[in-house]
This record gives sequence, structure tokens and C-alpha cells, in this order.
Amino acid sequence: MENIFVITPVFNEKENIPRLIKSFQEITEKFENKFNFIIVDDGSIDGTIEEIKCLKDNLNLEVLDYGCNKGPGYAFATGFEYIANKITPNDIVVTMEGDNTSRIETLHLMIERLKREKLDCVLASPYAYGGGITNTGLLRTFLSHVANTFIKEMLGIRGIHTMSSFFRVYDARLIIKLQEVYQPRILMMNGFESMIELLKKIILLEASISEMSMKLDTSLRAGKSKMKVMKTIFGYFSLYFKQKEWNNRYELYISNK
Repeated sequence: MENIFVITPVFNEKENIPRLIKSFQEITEKFENKFNFIIVDDGSIDGTIEEIKCLKDNLNLEVLDYGCNKGPGYAFATGFEYIANKITPNDIVVTMEGDNTSRIETLHLMIERLKREKLDCVLASPYAYGGGITNTGLLRTFLSHVANTFIKEMLGIRGIHTMSSFFRVYDARLIIKLQEVYQPRILMMNGFESMIELLKKIILLEASISEMSMKLDTSLRAGKSKMKVMKTIFGYFSLYFKQKEWNNRYELYISNK
């Protein structure tokens, strides 16, 4: 039976930790798999780490802490590097938000689709048919739609609704191949744009991708989003200038096979 590795970055999420830990406990009860939870702390100063250690009980949970705020991309890269010598081709890797906006009830469906259809990656998408966004400001929703449209054109991505969602399920063989091509950390970008970087690299590897509709309800999150809109927009623009480098590295990998 495959192991499931769950990588979750957190930054000043003390208020959200009790519900997050509870959702981890519910996951372990619903699945027969062995779960390995990896929470990567991105420089929290509000007692997040202490709250995790207090509540984790018997969960198989590791906290990675590098002591300063570098962004979710750096946190995910740290998580990928941590599991590099732990995952096997039979395993599954999950990435998700630490603020409870990832719908745990959707995870089972995502894993089942990954296995049933023999896919490389399943994305949770509020933009796919049957999904939706509630309790989110009109400006943030508008910017999200504009960013998605712009990024698709800028990076030549077709047939995918959601670009930047953290909530994804991967066949471990895809993660292993990404680490072979792009080194164990996989990601270069440190901000929220890192998820688009990862998606572009997955597409370059010609991986099979599907989307699972999800209702995104930001009222499930205590506190405000940590995304800085202007910083993220500049990060999106920088992706355009990085994609040639990613493509060249993949071509070099292929030529050396």
C-alpha cells in the first residue's frame, strides 16, 4: 500500500492550526494508507509551531523550520527536498494550504481519480465545472480571473482552469522525475507564483493532468490571506523570463538520457 506525503506551508497560522490538525486526523481515519504530514513553517512569529507541537498528538507529523519568512515557494521547495530520499514510485504526494481553504472532503476524490485514471497530477479547481468561489471579495476574485487568463497566454498553457492553487495530488513518480530534471527542491521561485512554475514544469514533462472541481470558501480561514497582490503580480511577470531556462534544462535532461 502506498504512503501519502502531505506538504503544507504555514506562516502565522496559529488560529488555523487546530482545524488543520483536526483535518489531518480525519484524513488518517478515512484512508488505510500511511500518512506522512510535513508542515513547513515559513518564519511564523505568532506561536504557530508551538501550537502544532501541542496539538499533533499521535500524528506522523514533521515540522520543518528555517527561521525566516521566504515565501510559500521556498516552503514547498523545502518540503520537496525533505521527501526526496523518502518517497518511492508507488507513493502519492499532496500539497495543500495551511489556512483550511483546501477542502479535505475533496482529497479522497482527487486520490481516487489519480489512481483510477492513472494520472500524474490532479488539481483542485474552483473554476472547473461544479466548482465555485464564495465569501471572497470581488476585487480578489476579479484579479484571480485576470491573472489566470493572462498567465495562460503568457506561458502558453491550454486546457487548465486553475493556475496557482496549492491543493494538488501527484503520483510520486512525477515528483521523482521533476527532481531528476530540476534538482530535489524542484522550484526556483519563492512566492505564490511558484505553483505556476511547478505547473509549467509538469507540462514540459508531458505529464497527464486532470482537475477536480472544488468549492473555495475563504470564510473557513481565520485571518487574512498572506498573499501580497502587487508582489505576486510582479512574480507572475518574472515567470515569462524563466520559462526558457526551464525548457533548456529539460532538453538537456532528455539529451543525456
